[in-house]
Amino acid sequence: MAVKFRDYYEVLGVPRDASQQDIQRAYRKLARKYHPDVNKEPGAEEKFKEVSEAYEVLKDPEKRRKYDQLGAHWKEGQEFRPPPGWDAHFDFGGQGGGSQFFWSESGGDFSDFFDVLFGSRGFRQARGSAGRTGPAAGAWSRPGADQEAVLSVSLEEAFRGTTKTITFQVPRTTPDGRVVTETRTLEVKVPPGILPGQKIRLPGQGSEGLGGGKRGDLYLKIQVEQHPVYRLEGRNLVMDLPVSPWEAALGAEVHLQTLSGPVTLKIPAGTQSGQKLRLRGKGMPNPRGTAGDLYAVVKIVVPKRLSKKERELFEALREASSFNPRN
Repeated sequence: MAVKFRDYYEVLGVPRDASQQDIQRAYRKLARKYHPDVNKEPGAEEKFKEVSEAYEVLKDPEKRRKYDQLGAHWKEGQEFRPPPGWDAHFDFGGQGGGSQFFWSESGGDFSDFFDVLFGSRGFRQARGSAGRTGPAAGAWSRPGADQEAVLSVSLEEAFRGTTKTITFQVPRTTPDGRVVTETRTLEVKVPPGILPGQKIRLPGQGSEGLGGGKRGDLYLKIQVEQHPVYRLEGRNLVMDLPVSPWEAALGAEVHLQTLSGPVTLKIPAGTQSGQKLRLRGKGMPNPRGTAGDLYAVVKIVVPKRLSKKERELFEALREASSFNPRN
């Protein structure tokens, strides 16, 4: 198939040895100039598509490398046929959840030259979602990028669930092409049992779309604050439990105030320091299954100061006992 060669470097107005930063700056400048929402001049939308196509190739080092294999001897508008053995198929969607964008049938395809090199693509967010396409037949559009922020909550809030009020700033493009900052305040529901690293999705609160495209989403990544008593290990909670030597030796019952309420924990006779005592189901709740457990790690503690009677009893124990902890 013969097509017209497109010099993407010339489209962006950069040399072939331009850095990725130079390419990005050139694209942003031209995108603002020819954006369909800003520039209503005849041909502006077509120019914006050309700029977007050029940037689609040159912004990615691997795609740019493949394009550069054609060499610098081709000129804009020359008839072009792929060299023998050229691998026309090139997957630049990726497996890691990244976004790929391409034209809708009604919005006009990338050029034939692009299709010959990289394959035909429609224009949508490539995450398996059919709802992220352009809004109107015949209109060029691009959905906004997703954004991520960190939401810090206390362990009690993560355990029981809560509602947090967040305030954040997002850029917005005015009809005359200026980028302004908009402050938003939202109520965010944090579900019970949420764990560090899990995310809450806020649809439509991400970056602004182009050409009337939908806004991206905002993802809040949960960070659980350090707690003075409990440590979080998966869905399990771990705490240190100080006990006296006689409680460890003779056994005892101790009363604990846990995140799920008061409990009585039985300490078996002969309990050792460092031993873990489990309270089943007293860890973090699980919306999809079994709750975690609470582990109390025994730490035997001796009194720093002894009364006269205590000293006499410890001395009597020393004389009567044959126990050697080092054997």
